[in-house]
Amino acid sequence: MISNLWIRQAHRWLSILFVGAVIANFVAMALGEPPLWVVYAPLPPLILLMFTGLYMFVLPYAVRWRGSASQDAT
Repeated sequence: MISNLWIRQAHRWLSILFVGAVIANFVAMALGEPPLWVVYAPLPPLILLMFTGLYMFVLPYAVRWRGSASQDAT
């Protein structure tokens, strides 16, 4: 249960980091040709957001599946 809360909190902070990286990307593009590290900066948080988001998406189905499997065993 604690890990679920940790995943949700990490997802929230990653979203803030991602939005900040995207804003920095737009600002850098407005000022001229941005360096590659600014262009690719949003990708690591985005990849981590994908994994945490998929985990939270599948979690209710996994709990339901696990619950029906334990009821079938009894």
